[in-house]
Amino acid sequence: MAVAISLRMLTPQREVAIALRVNGVEHRLRVDVRVTLLDALRDLLKLPGTKKGCELGQCGACTVLLDGSRINACLTLAVMAEGRAITTIEGLASGDTLHPVQAAFIEHDGFQCGYCTPGQIMSAVALLAEGHAGSDDEIREHMSGNLCRCGAYTNIVAAVRQAARRAA
Repeated sequence: MAVAISLRMLTPQREVAIALRVNGVEHRLRVDVRVTLLDALRDLLKLPGTKKGCELGQCGACTVLLDGSRINACLTLAVMAEGRAITTIEGLASGDTLHPVQAAFIEHDGFQCGYCTPGQIMSAVALLAEGHAGSDDEIREHMSGNLCRCGAYTNIVAAVRQAARRAA
């Protein structure tokens, strides 16, 4: 006995409606279920601060905060972030007042080309919230998921150390 199967029955749903809460603002989107949070932020919400680096979760350029914890947006599907608080580099400053980590990065020249800087700053914000700034070695260990191709590591550690002192 032959069974008639339509192609529609075999094709999984590709687009879904989601709501993303980014930097305190809710955005309603229709996305393909395979869209990463990184691509949703950059391409759909036009927030270019989160950088696309390796797209393998190895460089940290795409680091954002999800419910206060750092994640690699390139490894997270946008649908996985629905209903959760997403903070990007664009959401750190309060008006014209920079976040203390942003200010420390400027004061200590914690960037050279600047490409990795948003991810570095987002990781540093999480590191401070986690209480992992007790020593330079601890800072380096907890920032190790963020690569700087220019080699500004000494300045990055100094910036994080200063932001930790000011927060204490």
